Amino acid sequence: MLNCIAIDDEPLALDLLEDNIRSIPFLVLKAKCRNAMDAMEIMQREQIELVFSDIQMPGLNGLQLIQSLTVKPMFIFITAHEKFALASYDLDVVDYLLKPVAFERFVKACNRALDYHNLQRLNQPAKPDTKEFIFVPIDYKMVKVTLADILTIESVKDYVRIHFQAPSRTLLVRISMKAILDMLPASLFIRIHKSFIVNVRKITTIRKNDLFIGDQELPIGEQYKDQVSKLAELGY
Repeated sequence: MLNCIAIDDEPLALDLLEDNIRSIPFLVLKAKCRNAMDAMEIMQREQIELVFSDIQMPGLNGLQLIQSLTVKPMFIFITAHEKFALASYDLDVVDYLLKPVAFERFVKACNRALDYHNLQRLNQPAKPDTKEFIFVPIDYKMVKVTLADILTIESVKDYVRIHFQAPSRTLLVRISMKAILDMLPASLFIRIHKSFIVNVRKITTIRKNDLFIGDQELPIGEQYKDQVSKLAELGY
């Protein structure tokens, strides 16, 4: 079961969203809110795994809401505007639905959220530093991936491409960068750019704006520079 909340400043849209949510057997609607501030209050009191949210709302909008959260539940945006799709993709939302939303499309988004949730539970270790492998979904099956074999993970639209130590070996996985990063031990993997996660043990050189894994040069995004600098200071 997934505890969820619904946020929309339009009463009719909020009522429709409530009806859709209550039709999904694995969703538990904890609250419906007319604005982001009320939603934040609910999230402080309740354990919320999934948020359905409009984007354009008075006060704090949907994008600002997700950026303001330290602990982020999964988000599905439901909006009448296509223009926010790229920005929401950078925030690793589960899905982006355009109003009016067909119920079949809504169900697909909910199933995707459930898949992500189950995948995170499957890959949750008792002790993060002892984790040696994860399972990733590929072609309706779960494939075991040994962490020590991973060089880099690259974002490719709705997928990630895992690059391995073995020459030319890769896996294409339908999952967000945020979701796969949550599975990985923080002591071994670091996000250096919105498009790249790297195995810290494979890094050979760190410079101001880029780093190297062997002969491969990778950019360091502006928002990740402090984190990479600390990594160098710690001597990983």
